[in-house]
Amino acid sequence: MFTRGTPPGSVRRQFHRNPVRKSLSGTPPTFLFSPLRTSSLASRSNSTRVPSQSPAESVNYYDVQTFGSSLPVKVMEALTHAEPDDHISVKVGESGWAWMVCGELLIIWKICQTVVAKLCVCKELQLPLSEHEYTADLVAIGSPGPLETAPVQSISVLAVAPEGGARYWASLANEGNYIEAELSLGDLCNFVVAVKGATFVVSSSSNQLLRVSVESFRRLGSRALQRGQGMLSGISKRVSSLFGMTAPPTNETLHSMVWACKAGCLYTLTSSSVCRWEVEESSEQQTLSWNSRCSLNESIADAIWGSESNYEEMKEGVNVSYLDMKLSQSGLVLLVAAWHSLDTPCIAYFCLVTLQDHTASVFDHITLEVTKHTAPFQTEEALRTTRLVVPNPGSTAFLYTPGLVFACSTGTGRGGPPDEKIPFSAPGDCVCGGGCCDDLPIFFSKNSGLVAVVARETVSILPETMEQSLSSSFTIPPEVFMMETPTKLEAIAHENKTQMLKAAFLQFCRDGPLAVQVMVDELFPPEAGGEGEEGAELDDAVIRINLDLVDDYPASDPRWAETVPKESVCFNQSSLIIYHQLEDKLKAHLCLMDFLLQTGLLQRLGQIKVRGAPMATRLLLCEHAEMLRAALALKSRQTKHSELVNPAIAAALRLSGAVGLPSLTPTDIFFREVSQVSLVFECLLEEERSLIANSDDSAQWTETVLNVNNIIKDMLQAAVQYRESSASLYRVSDMNLEPEFIPWTASGVVRGVISRQHEVILRSVYPYANSELRGVLCEQLVDLLDLYLGGYVAQLASLQPRTQGRPIAAKHDRYNALELEYCQRRSELIAPLLELGQYQWVATLSEKFCDFDMLVQMCEQSHNLQRLEHYMTKFADQNFSDFVFRSYIAKGQRGKLLSQSSAHHDQLATFLQSHQHLSWLHHILVHDYKSAHETLQSQANGETHYFSKKKTLLALSKLSALASDLKQSQLRKQLDDIVEQERFLLHQETLPKQLLKEKDLDSHTMPLLTPHDLITLYISEDNTSANEYDFKKALDLLEYIKEEDGVDTEALKLKIFATALKKDDWCSWDDGDDPLEPARDTLFVKILFKLIQEGVSLQAYLPDAKELLDSELLIGFRSTPYFEFVLRANYEHYLKVQI
Repeated sequence: MFTRGTPPGSVRRQFHRNPVRKSLSGTPPTFLFSPLRTSSLASRSNSTRVPSQSPAESVNYYDVQTFGSSLPVKVMEALTHAEPDDHISVKVGESGWAWMVCGELLIIWKICQTVVAKLCVCKELQLPLSEHEYTADLVAIGSPGPLETAPVQSISVLAVAPEGGARYWASLANEGNYIEAELSLGDLCNFVVAVKGATFVVSSSSNQLLRVSVESFRRLGSRALQRGQGMLSGISKRVSSLFGMTAPPTNETLHSMVWACKAGCLYTLTSSSVCRWEVEESSEQQTLSWNSRCSLNESIADAIWGSESNYEEMKEGVNVSYLDMKLSQSGLVLLVAAWHSLDTPCIAYFCLVTLQDHTASVFDHITLEVTKHTAPFQTEEALRTTRLVVPNPGSTAFLYTPGLVFACSTGTGRGGPPDEKIPFSAPGDCVCGGGCCDDLPIFFSKNSGLVAVVARETVSILPETMEQSLSSSFTIPPEVFMMETPTKLEAIAHENKTQMLKAAFLQFCRDGPLAVQVMVDELFPPEAGGEGEEGAELDDAVIRINLDLVDDYPASDPRWAETVPKESVCFNQSSLIIYHQLEDKLKAHLCLMDFLLQTGLLQRLGQIKVRGAPMATRLLLCEHAEMLRAALALKSRQTKHSELVNPAIAAALRLSGAVGLPSLTPTDIFFREVSQVSLVFECLLEEERSLIANSDDSAQWTETVLNVNNIIKDMLQAAVQYRESSASLYRVSDMNLEPEFIPWTASGVVRGVISRQHEVILRSVYPYANSELRGVLCEQLVDLLDLYLGGYVAQLASLQPRTQGRPIAAKHDRYNALELEYCQRRSELIAPLLELGQYQWVATLSEKFCDFDMLVQMCEQSHNLQRLEHYMTKFADQNFSDFVFRSYIAKGQRGKLLSQSSAHHDQLATFLQSHQHLSWLHHILVHDYKSAHETLQSQANGETHYFSKKKTLLALSKLSALASDLKQSQLRKQLDDIVEQERFLLHQETLPKQLLKEKDLDSHTMPLLTPHDLITLYISEDNTSANEYDFKKALDLLEYIKEEDGVDTEALKLKIFATALKKDDWCSWDDGDDPLEPARDTLFVKILFKLIQEGVSLQAYLPDAKELLDSELLIGFRSTPYFEFVLRANYEHYLKVQI
């Protein structure tokens, strides 16, 4: 988000301008700002007011104080003997060492914190002769250990003349003992820094870098630093440009070189790039070459001149020059100057760019701040006299020239003293150099020596003039603030508690948390916790204060004078520009968050009702800041798309019932009440619908939809990016009991807006757009869908309780219902892109939101099996392969399923555990015959429906067992079990064909029959051709009936024999003396013969003759005595025969 504007001095603006800040990644600063504490600098130095600083009385926010003890005698003598035009250059190191170059004299000293300066180390060294002027940048000191504690004997010094002559002192204790060498730099030397291993890096103005170290025989050796050896060095120029990387141009100039000791990295700043080397003891590797010219120049021009009506023509004439670079806790801070040669007068604007270096290939977060410091442009070389000092934590920077120090914000903090110019214009005085020590900005004044620029302790961290107006808004008498006991506060009404909390907030901004902690605890006692009426009061008071901040009236604008309510907070914002008013509101909000955090109130906040549902108060605070970010994004788009934004704003005001005023524009009124900013979304769509309906030009439709997409996208992205990057600011220790979080960017209104826009893009615009515009439309649509689905993700995450930082599955119906809704909407929104063949965007969304089914469909539809293989590897821990395998099964593509590469065999095996009908095939393919046998046997044992299937499974199981590596004993046991089951199946397989036909059974499709069913079939009357073999099979089947089947096997055996007797006409025989002869050919006797042949004991096996005669089946034979005679005679005969 850039704000266009021009600093003071420009002929285009007559108003006072606040600095412009932009977070290029779209994410706001996330650094916490702690108010200044009352403390003494004596712990760090003997600090006194600088008496010789004539303009000190004009300093409003900073004090200039001496730092350390008085200067060493050698330094003072050098200053005394120096001619007025002698060039003096000083550098102050974080280690507490400083050095001064005066002509060819080098003085190095340790900055002392004692009054007795003579106790400090101070050494005077002679530099090599040179025709050019020396600077302190051409000298570096190093040691094997930390410089802060290193003894003077272990400190080495390297000084390099501009022409390349190097002089090295191995020990600062022996200033007369040094070695020399000539370095081949190809140009004038401009920087020397100490790095690891007591080695140095020397640079030339043409960006030639040498690693200098002491070799054997006390010889000074050097070698060039290797370039382009990082992990992305092999990619093409075209691809590298996507990462902001580039090969170093041959004509670039080196402007700064910084050593990051903790990270072990060396950074260089040239006229076109920022490079990084990872430095080891004896080697180095370039890991980054970032094209700053490509990435930053246009953004800087846009921030300064972007509001000009002819900006598109002007930006070609903008010049950008990189001046200096420093390292802080916030990241790398670049000092950049920009000017336009056609401006009259030509003014140079100074900008600060903060690069957060967290990744190996790019700077992932960039903040741009256009400072208020300007200078008439003369020459680019004159601009280089402006240097930079950035003390930790990096929220404040100090620009300095020989005549002044300018204090300003880097844009990465959340408050601080306002910008201020501190002149060093006393006779004979100038700033000769500077640096940081003890996290303070230290400068060397020619008249005063080392001085520190320190913020006054009583400066408020609120934006300019807010503090005074906040104080004037209170109705509670000042003496109430002095209450000391809780009993005195009991009389304060509920509405006054909000006023008292405002008072505490104001005092916090000036004096820090210690000064207000008692007041806060008395207002809202900690023992009350965050529950009950007391907790609700705290939530209500905090939200009311924050709403007053974000919806504040710009009382400094005279047009609002008669409109501001008397009860308004009235922060009296100093800026008349809406964009800067919004920035100031965000600053005030961040100060409030700091107040809540440091006083412990943030942890005690509970929940409050918003949009008809409960919401954590801390998240509502964040929501207000998100709306400020969204409003800033909308304001940035207003000028460019006024034909859309202005009518939408007017419609939003009508929707909210806001009353217009003659002296105020709809824009003034709308951006004042930031908490209603979301009303503009539906109004934008209505304006879009109107413009499309009133035009027949498809090109105009497309342009309108593109512009609306950009506005909605920018607003929502600004809000979401703030929420994500600032999450730590609003985090509390226990979030388990918080209600469901529905972000305002995922409310029903916003989701409805995106859904409608999804339909408009695909149905009304996309079919009529050319290929180039289709690509842009799809990209915008994907951005909108990303926001839409991201809202669901945040909502689902809030329903997942956390234990020890790890999410566990939610156990309530709400989560499951929402997850189902999310998955359905996800598929519905992405599927149209797949139908259009927009595979790139389908992949983008599906990868981010884990729509693996859609990724599988995309790869199948595009026949991109290589990409499918990539996903199976990339998302292996999320079981992506299961989605692939399920797709193959659903489509019946078993060949594809089983032809997976060896890399996915384990995944396939795991998946097939729940698909055993296929897993045995996989086992055979990977030659795991034992597992195949076990799986097939398990399948066969569980098969109860189909005869043929069970038979096949048993046969395959037997083959797998024979091919396996089972031990012989195990193999025999397994085979015996299979053979036994096959023997049973043989009874069904040998059913007479005539019987099968009679029962309408097919041998290939008939069901698996039970032993009882088979017995019934074998002895049934339908088996007209039944013989002794059929009945013997029926008897054999009795062995397969188990007790759990609930069948009386003895009764069934009796039935089998009785049925066999019925097969012959025993009553038709004539009475005879031989009962054996007529029965010899009966079925019953033939069965007895079979039993005798197989060695069955008839005595034990046959049912009792009386039981047989009493069988209901033989009731027709009971009237024939001859039948009983023949049966008993045969019983007797065959029983004796067997004996």
